[in-house]
Amino acid sequence: MKGNLKKNFIWNSIGATINAASSLFFLIIVTRINGVDNAGIFTFAFSTACLLYIVGTYSGRTYQVTEPNKEITDSDYFYTRIFTSLMMIIFAIIFSIIKGYQIDKTVIIVTLVVYKSIESMFDVIYGLFQKNDELYKVGISLFVKAIVQVLSFIIINVITHDLLLSSLGLIISNLVIFIIYDLRNFKKYNFKFKKINYSHIKHILIFGFWTFLFTFLTQYLLSAPKYAIDNLLSDEIQTIYGIISMPATIMVLSSQFLSQPFLSSMSSSIKEKKYDIFNSIIIKLIIALFIIGALFSLVAYIIGIPFLELIYSVKLEPYLWSLMLVIFGAIFFGVTSIISCGLITVRKTMGQSIIFIIVSIFAFLISNYFVKYDGVFGASLSYFLSMLLLMILYYIFYFFEYKKLKRG
Repeated sequence: MKGNLKKNFIWNSIGATINAASSLFFLIIVTRINGVDNAGIFTFAFSTACLLYIVGTYSGRTYQVTEPNKEITDSDYFYTRIFTSLMMIIFAIIFSIIKGYQIDKTVIIVTLVVYKSIESMFDVIYGLFQKNDELYKVGISLFVKAIVQVLSFIIINVITHDLLLSSLGLIISNLVIFIIYDLRNFKKYNFKFKKINYSHIKHILIFGFWTFLFTFLTQYLLSAPKYAIDNLLSDEIQTIYGIISMPATIMVLSSQFLSQPFLSSMSSSIKEKKYDIFNSIIIKLIIALFIIGALFSLVAYIIGIPFLELIYSVKLEPYLWSLMLVIFGAIFFGVTSIISCGLITVRKTMGQSIIFIIVSIFAFLISNYFVKYDGVFGASLSYFLSMLLLMILYYIFYFFEYKKLKRG
């Protein structure tokens, strides 16, 4: 099963890209069929589900794949994931009650959170694929799920014009693909559930806490302007910012599919104390991301707004620099994401969490201020400044940690 680097990279890139792009298609469908106000509710609900998805995955697949303690098994991760996925749903209900949302908005939020909670449990199986050098199976699964989910969402929404039924369709299609594809591949490993070991679950929750915290705050930073808009402005403005920020997903995704296939290489170089090779991988990935980012920014500047207006049928001409600010910010975040993978590999998570706490407070303060006084541009500017600060602090932290590694 070794030597699948090329296949892993290609399929992981395809699957992750199409899967991330599915949220773009959801927003297109809702905007055109259900109107801008409903689209604002949907994009906010989907962002909230993505934020709580971090609660579900907790310390994430990266932690599972690079787990150094051989006593901690994939079975332990699966039991932990059941608990954290249930917490997602509980938090969604509590959040909606505290915010005092109307019943239709609350139901959409909870339904999408259930959909993402199922995905969080499947991610343990993806971790098993990746540990066995079969990341390409994850890519294929994500690709097929994205296609089926988008098609089911379109068909149900065109027929019913009902957001709730369309969202329930996502849950059903997700389960169908799991049974047809994921479960069949999962059985090949002769995986057996061991007796629940609460001390192991506690170990995962405790030692993965800092990773969870900074990952959760990562998603919060990406969504902070949306929460400010939800507090201060209309659902229509939420839709416009959702459209403007959607292309940034491509840059965030680029950093993920660039780094994921190299996690094992990073881990091996650390175990063998080949720190120069480890650092070289990080640097090459960052350079690759900047090249992709430069090309993407040029295309976005030339045709970004006309293209978005065409597919969403919403007037966006005043928002060109809002779009560019979000894309630049996404490039900065992508660099942070690559550095973070390296730091997780050497288990430097507490420092990352501290950085994210600082930047999250910064984002919370400036998002509300800028959104209140400059709407969509203010939201984009707050995102850009938050990502810039995050990248600078991350670079400084990585620089000192790498020097410590070199000194032994």
